[in-house]
Formats: sequence, C-alpha cells, structure tokens
Amino acid sequence: MQHVALSLFRFDSPAGRLWAVAQMGLSRLALPRVPGLGFWKLCGSGTGEGFTPRPNWSVWGILTTWESETAAREGLRSGVFARWQARAAEHWTVHLEPFSARGRWSGVEPFQPSGSAGDGPLAALTRASLKPSRAARFWARVPDISLGVGANTDVLFKIGIGEVPLLHQVTFSIWPDVARMNAFARTGPHAAAIRAVRDEGWFSEDLYARFRVVGSEGTWSGRDPLALAQEAA
Repeated sequence: MQHVALSLFRFDSPAGRLWAVAQMGLSRLALPRVPGLGFWKLCGSGTGEGFTPRPNWSVWGILTTWESETAAREGLRSGVFARWQARAAEHWTVHLEPFSARGRWSGVEPFQPSGSAGDGPLAALTRASLKPSRAARFWARVPDISLGVGANTDVLFKIGIGEVPLLHQVTFSIWPDVARMNAFARTGPHAAAIRAVRDEGWFSEDLYARFRVVGSEGTWSGRDPLALAQEAA
C-alpha cells in the first residue's frame, strides 16, 4: 500500500531560514536517491492561516510518497530528512494513506488510492496551477475561505503551501471525520470558489485527494495536532 507523508519544518533564526531557502535547490539533488521514495515536492508556505500569497520564510514542507510505510518510517529518519530535522527549530510529520484522488500534479497522478475513508481523522489536499490571467480572481476569493477555515472549530490542522508563489498552490487540512470535511467543502465561500473554478476555468492543472490519517511524529506549535482528535474521541 502506498504511504504518503507531509513533513513540516519551522526555522526561527535568519541563518536557519537562509539554509531552508538554499535547500529548495540542494535537496532536489539528494531526494531522487532516497530508497523507496516515489513522488516528492519541496514547498514553501503562506503567512497567517497559510492561505495567502505572502510567503512565510519560517515554514517549509516536503510532501513525499513511499512504496510502503516501512520505507517511509526509515527514510524520514535519515539522510536529507535528518538534516532538515536537525536544522529546524520544530518539525512535524503526518503519515497518510490515500483513499480518493483525481487530477494531476506536474503531469502525473502521484497518489494510488485504496480502501475507504474509515472512522478516524481524515486529511484533504487540493493542488492547483493557476492560469496567470485568473490569478487575481482566485486570490480575491482566498481571504473569505481562509477566514472560514480559521474559524471552523472542526478543523484539526490546516496549512497552505506551494511550489511557486501566487501560481502553484496547495491546501492541506485535517478533519475529525468525512461528514464534517464535506460540510465545509460544500458550503459557504469554499463552495462558491469551486463553482467559479469550473465555470471560469481558473486552473491549468489541478488535483484533489483525501487520505486516512494513520500517525504522526514531532510537534507543531508545541504539540502534536493529532492530539486534538484523540481528545475529541
């Protein structure tokens, strides 16, 4: 079964942030040689709730797919990932299994869905390449969506990341169950934005995926975000 991981790293010092910026190029040389690693992307993040066009130079992420959970657990503790962890002031990795995916990322279908949603917490990932002529309309919608996510007490974790500022965007969020995830996606500003995407053709490429959340390592803002799910349960 394919295993997916999102690793996030926070750098508090100017030297650490400069190191992370340099790794956006240097880590690309090391990642293709990691055993068991398939698709991967190095990403920056946005300020605030993360869903903004303004870069957050402190927070960076690596999204990875692996041939198995064993390969992921071993790979994420060594090599390039160990170097990121050693440099970061804080890091957190969430482990995932895809159960639904449609669309492409850089021309490929990176996720191999299997099984169903199950009963535990779930994650949603959306990725899009914006058409430059539609970027202004997209970002005009984002503040309302960002406020909605930030105010939603059901969301356990959320972040906006991306490969290229303004044009290549990824949203990632974790929810207690599929019902509450769907309730947000199908109502309010988010639903209106989805209709606009379809009607006006904002994206040159897009991807929508959902995952079972199967574990985590490290902390974010001093705690494991999945502890919220355990407390709710």
